[in-house]
Amino acid sequence: MITANAVTKRYPQGHEALKNVSFEITAGEMVFLTGHSGAGKSTLFKLLAAIERPTTGSIVINGQNLAALRRKAIPYLRRKLGLIFQDQKLLFDRSVLDNVLLPLSIVGHPPKDAPRRAQAALAKVGLHNRDRAFPITLSGGEQQRLAIARAVVNRPAIILADEPTANLDAASAVEILDIFHAFQQVGVTVVIATHDPLIMARLNPRVLRLDQGEMNEMTWGQFAAGLAP
Repeated sequence: MITANAVTKRYPQGHEALKNVSFEITAGEMVFLTGHSGAGKSTLFKLLAAIERPTTGSIVINGQNLAALRRKAIPYLRRKLGLIFQDQKLLFDRSVLDNVLLPLSIVGHPPKDAPRRAQAALAKVGLHNRDRAFPITLSGGEQQRLAIARAVVNRPAIILADEPTANLDAASAVEILDIFHAFQQVGVTVVIATHDPLIMARLNPRVLRLDQGEMNEMTWGQFAAGLAP
């Protein structure tokens, strides 16, 4: 479903954020992308979402080479992706329900069915009773769940979550992980970037570890062994 082949991303002044990165993620798999701050996780997510393009190499999602996509085709690609950013990008002047309705409006979903679809997405993340609230009144964990509901309302095949638990307490982080796991259990491919090894231990995932832009692939057991004193 997602294949990266010898991907390098070089910025002006010669900084290489990614160096010859290759990996494959199959449909319905949950994978954790980890590494220190500045290791290249966010850069890789930008490439997967076609926000940026690799300097060399290729990224293929569902048979589409992102480097070869025309600009007008990128919005259609993103409809198949559920994107969850570090800063959430919530609209604080709109209600919880309106935030989730926005992606449906953008893709021209039938207006009569859109509220039902949005309410279903809110129910999946436990916010069905907060639909009339505004994001500013939600806790940090609730705001993150709102971001997830908005990301999945179009029923994407792939979820890309960039540090989704970074600013949450341990209990809220567990709740968010359980939501992602539930989506993965019904066949959604989930890729989560995190630098927190403790949240990964619950799910025993496959780990893609970035270090100074270079990638190593390992099991959770191998990764955890490297953390041991």
